[in-house]
Amino acid sequence: METGQSNNGNERCIISKDSSWFSQFRNASNPWMARYVYALFFLVANLLAWVARDYGRGALTEMERLKGCNGGKDCLGAEGVLRVSLGCFIFYIIMFLSTAGTSKLNVTRDAWHSGWWSVKIVLWIAMTVIPFLLPSEFIQVYGEVAHFGAGVFLLIQLVSIIRFITWLNECCESEKYAARCQIHVMFFATTAYVICLVGIILMYIWYAPKPSCLLNIFFITWSLVLLQLMTSVSLHPKVNAGILTPGLMGLYVVFLCWCAIRSEPAGENCIRKSDSATKTDWLSIISFVVAILAIVIATFSTGIDSKCFQFRKDDTPAEDDVPYGYGFFHFVFATGAMYFAMLLIGWNSHHSMRKWTIDVGWTSTWVRIINEWLAVCLYLWILVAPILWKNRYAGSA
Repeated sequence: METGQSNNGNERCIISKDSSWFSQFRNASNPWMARYVYALFFLVANLLAWVARDYGRGALTEMERLKGCNGGKDCLGAEGVLRVSLGCFIFYIIMFLSTAGTSKLNVTRDAWHSGWWSVKIVLWIAMTVIPFLLPSEFIQVYGEVAHFGAGVFLLIQLVSIIRFITWLNECCESEKYAARCQIHVMFFATTAYVICLVGIILMYIWYAPKPSCLLNIFFITWSLVLLQLMTSVSLHPKVNAGILTPGLMGLYVVFLCWCAIRSEPAGENCIRKSDSATKTDWLSIISFVVAILAIVIATFSTGIDSKCFQFRKDDTPAEDDVPYGYGFFHFVFATGAMYFAMLLIGWNSHHSMRKWTIDVGWTSTWVRIINEWLAVCLYLWILVAPILWKNRYAGSA
């Protein structure tokens, strides 16, 4: 038996190294390729949810189980999004439960993650159809739970981004790259700060044209204050974290502030886009398509970054170790299914959403703002925590 298993493993290794990409895909020997298929499933689910919201009302009203929706004329569209999201969530939760804990290649769960695509396509279709047979009350409960799941996704994404920024800074400050990266660090840090300042100035011009736009003025000004706070803490002699990380974090903070203000309802006088809010132009369509692709890319990149939650570093992985955490990968996609549902319904199942819009409404605005503030708090904690723990142990000793 052991010899047979060893031979099967060797055959898979040979297929993985020497065969074409199609053979690797067919023989379930390439987990790196498998992740793109899962991302494709996720993209199709996003598009189905959008179709259900913008064009599915006529079809959904023919289903008796959906006629009891109590959210008004736009509730059916929101329910369609939640039903597609629920099916996508169940699919990835099944994959999470069946692959969590996989650590080695050439085992059964590795083959299940990287192959069996005909079975998974049938499973994905079934999970997409079944939620449309469930009563509306169950879907509304899922919509409330999805708020929490979407928050978990944002938190995971936030940790992944901060860990990437700190990792990049550590690489540049390491003995191996410190000399050659010094000029690059100064260039990228300066560029980041210039973009941040230009972005803040443009937001003042575009979204705070009048003194009465107090909320937007507060959002923009507070973002500037947070940028200054991150820079001051990072450059403090006891922290000495350099100038690159606060510059990159500043880009992320300014971007979140811009997204938050852009999510404000189009009828607000402080948003210049309100002049064309009643019609859909090519810019709105392009922005919507880019937003959908950004959701898929963000979920994909976060899903393969399982190391951001590993507290124990393993510098010498074995050759037969899995290249990324399968369970974490599917868990991120499961929470991402809840996240795209919240974006398409504006975090409110009773909120009216125009066609070709995404993440619009006051709830969306405050979610972005809170995410911005949480990002700064988490970044500052990463900088300060080692000093606090060091002082605590020194005091106790």
